[in-house]
Amino acid sequence: MARGENARGAAFWWAMLVATIILIFGLPIAAGGVWLIALGGSWYYLPAGIGLLATAILLYRRSSAAIWVYLVTFIGTLIWALWEAGFNGWAQVPRLVAPSVVLILVLTTLPELRKGDWPLRRGMAAAAVTIIAGLGVVGISQSGVGRLMAQENAPVIETPPAEAAPALPDIAPTAAATPTYVTLETGVDWPAYGGTHKATRYSPLEQITRDNVGQLEQIWEFRTGDLPTDDEAFGNQNTPVKVGDRLYLCSALNKITALDAATGTQFWTYDPVVSTDAIGYNASCRGLVYFEDPTAPADQLCATRVVNLTHDARMIALDTETGQPCPDFGNAGIVNLLEGIGDTAPGFYAPTSPPTLVRDVLVVGSQVSDGQTREAPSGVIRGYSAVTGELEWAWDMGRPGETGAPPEGEVYTPGTPNVWTIASGDDELGLVYLPMGNSAVDYWGGDRSEAENTYSTAIVALDVETGQVRWHYQTVHYDVWDYDLGGQGTLVDFPTADGPVPAIIMPSKQAQFYILNRETGEPLVTIEERPAPQGGVEPERLSPTQPYVTDFPNLLKPELTEADMWGATPLDQLWCRIQFHQASYAGVYTPPTVDQPWIQFPGYNGGSDWGGVAVDPTKGIMIANYNNMPNYNQLVPREEVDALGVLPITDPNYDPDTESGSHGSLSPQALTPYGIRVNAGWRVPFTGLLCKEPPYGGIAAIDLNTRQVLWDRPFGSARKNGPFGIPSMLPVDIGTPNNGGGVITASGLFFIAAATDDILRAIDIETGEEVWQVVLPAGGQATPMTYEAGGRQIVVINAGGHDFMETPIGDYFIAYALPQQVE
Repeated sequence: MARGENARGAAFWWAMLVATIILIFGLPIAAGGVWLIALGGSWYYLPAGIGLLATAILLYRRSSAAIWVYLVTFIGTLIWALWEAGFNGWAQVPRLVAPSVVLILVLTTLPELRKGDWPLRRGMAAAAVTIIAGLGVVGISQSGVGRLMAQENAPVIETPPAEAAPALPDIAPTAAATPTYVTLETGVDWPAYGGTHKATRYSPLEQITRDNVGQLEQIWEFRTGDLPTDDEAFGNQNTPVKVGDRLYLCSALNKITALDAATGTQFWTYDPVVSTDAIGYNASCRGLVYFEDPTAPADQLCATRVVNLTHDARMIALDTETGQPCPDFGNAGIVNLLEGIGDTAPGFYAPTSPPTLVRDVLVVGSQVSDGQTREAPSGVIRGYSAVTGELEWAWDMGRPGETGAPPEGEVYTPGTPNVWTIASGDDELGLVYLPMGNSAVDYWGGDRSEAENTYSTAIVALDVETGQVRWHYQTVHYDVWDYDLGGQGTLVDFPTADGPVPAIIMPSKQAQFYILNRETGEPLVTIEERPAPQGGVEPERLSPTQPYVTDFPNLLKPELTEADMWGATPLDQLWCRIQFHQASYAGVYTPPTVDQPWIQFPGYNGGSDWGGVAVDPTKGIMIANYNNMPNYNQLVPREEVDALGVLPITDPNYDPDTESGSHGSLSPQALTPYGIRVNAGWRVPFTGLLCKEPPYGGIAAIDLNTRQVLWDRPFGSARKNGPFGIPSMLPVDIGTPNNGGGVITASGLFFIAAATDDILRAIDIETGEEVWQVVLPAGGQATPMTYEAGGRQIVVINAGGHDFMETPIGDYFIAYALPQQVE
C-alpha cells in the first residue's frame, strides 16, 4: 500500500488526536507560565508548556523527534517535582500523574511516526525506563499516604506516618464464635449533649474493646421522616440523650422522639410543626436537655422533662413519659424566645444547639445568620428556670449592669456577639461557660462597641444565679476573620506542678487549645502575645498582637506556600498558584482586603468546630479532630454589592436566588462599607478539587500529663471525593474536611464519624490505629454517643448529612452493639 494511503489510517488519526490533546493543554500551561513568572512564581510551567507545544507540533508532522522532546520534558518534570515536593505522594498527584499519562499517549503514536531508525529504538527504550522510574516514584510516594482496604466494612488498621502497621487478627464473628464480653450493670447513661454538661464525651463503659469491636452489628434503626423536599439546607447533627431505659432525640425540624434505648421501639413523638422557612444556615437540632424537677413528686406530669429549642425560636418542655407539653412551663409548655429580639426574619434568629443546664437554670443562646446586616438580632444570653420557664436573667452586653428583660417597647442590643454552639457548665461553681461568636457581620468591625470588642471570640464565665460576668478570656483580638469559638468547652481536672486544677479546655478554629482555671479564668498554659500582620482596610483598628499558646501542643500547620497548591493536573495546580500570588497572604490573621483577595488559613471552618474535644480523665488523653483548609476571601465595596442586588434577609426585596446567604458566595454585610465574598472551599474551576494539597483534616491525641502529641494523622478517606464531583471510591486516607466530634470509652476506643466519607470508625486512643469501621447511609456530621441498655453497651450515631459539607442527607439514627450473649 502506498504511504499516502497508509497516512490516513487509524494510527494517523490517533496521532492527530494525541497531538490536539497535548496542544489544548500546552497552550494554557505556557501562557499561564508566563503569567506566573510575572507574579513572582515558579519558572517550571513556561518551559513545560513549550515542551508540550513542541511535542504537539512534531506529532502533527509525524516526527519521531516528538518522543525525544517529550522525554526531555518529562525528565525535567520529574526532577522539578522531586525537588519541590520530595516523596509526598499527594503532592505529586498534579505534578506527575498527568505527565505520566501524556508520556503513555505519546508512546502509543509510535506506529505512525517514522519507523525503523536506530535512534528511535534507543528513544523507545529510554522512554520505557523513564516511565517505569516515574511511576515508581509515584508508587513509592503514595505508600506513605495510606493503604487500600480489603473491603469497606472490614476491620482496618491505619497507622500514623512512620509507624509499622501491626497485623490485626481476624475478629469477624462466625456462627460458632462465642461473644467475648460480659453483661453490664445497668445505669450508665448519657444525660447531656457532651455526656454531661462538663462535656468530656467520655463513657466508663468497657464492654466493647479493641479485641471484640469487629463483632459490632447494627441492632436497630430509627428514621424521623424529616428530609428535604426542595432545596432546603437540611442536615441534622443530633446527639441524643439517654436516661434510664429511654433515648431522646430530635429531628432536623425539631420533632422530639422517645425510644426504647435497647430496641429502638418508638414510645412517642412530639411535632412542634416547624416550617422549612425557619431553617437558617442548616436545619440541625444538635441536642436536647434532660431535667428532673427536685420539687415534684415522681408520678407528677413533667417531674422529668426534656427541653428543646426550635428553629423558629421556641423553647419547648415535654414530659418524658408521655411527650405532653409541660403545662406549668412558660405558656402551656412553650417559651417564646423572640421576646425582646425585635425585627427578624425566618431563619435569621434560629437556635440549633440545646440549652445548657446548670443547677436549675437553662442557659439559652442562638444562631444568628452570618453576613447579613449590622442590625442583626441580639446575641443576648438568657437564663430561664428549668421548672417554670420564667426568665431569671439576661446578659445583654449593650446594657451593662442590667440583667432583666428590656423595658417595654425596647429590644436587646442588636448585632452583639452570640453563642450559636453549646455551652458547658459547672454545678458546684455555679458557672456557665460561653464560647462567644462575633458581632454581626464578621469581616468588618469599624463600629463595634467597647463591650463587643471585649467579649467577641472570648470564653465568658457567667454566674448562673445572676447572669453577671465572673471572668472572661479573649482568644482573638478584634476578630475580623469569623474565628468565633465553635466548640464546646470541656471541663477537666488539669494536671499542673501544684496538682490537679479545675479547668476548661477550649478548642479553637486556629487549632490552638486555651486551658484556663475554670474558677478564675487564669491561664494554666503559657499564652504569649505575638505580633500579628497589619494593613488591610482597617489598619488603625487591628490588634498589633494575637495570643498563642506556647507550652501545650497546637495543631496549627505550616504557613502556605506556592508549592502547597494542588489539583488533579498541572493545569489545575498552575491556576491555583496564580491565585495564590494574586492574593494577600501573611500567615494567620492576614488582614481582610478589598483591592485583592486574601487567603485565610486556617479558614473559618479550620481547627475545631462544634464537635469539640473528648477527654479520657483516667488516662489523661485528649482526642481532637480538626480541619486544615484555607478560605479565599475578598471584601466587596458597598456600591458593587448594591448593584448586584444582594440584600440582607430582612429586606422586603430579599431574593434567596441571589448570591446572598449565611454562607453564600457574596454576603451583603448591610450597613457597613463592604460585603464579603467567601470562597470557603477554594476550588479549582476545572475539576472542582480543592486548591490546597491534602490532607484537609486530621485527628490527634495529646497526653495532658506530658503535654506531648501521642499521634497525629490524616482523618477521612477519599472514597466519596474525586474530580468533577465523581466519588473515587478509593479507601485511602486523604484527610477530608470533617465536622462533629467523637466519644471515648474506658476500654480505650474512640468512636467518630465526622468526615465526608460517610464512615463511622473506632480508633485505638493510644496508637491512633483504626480498628473498625462501617459505612453509613448518609453523612455522619454528628457526634456519636454510647450507653448501657439491656446489659449491652450500645453506640448510636445520627446519620443526617450536612448541606454545606455536601454529604448525603438522611434521617437515620442507627445503633450498634455486640451480638447477644450466648447463655
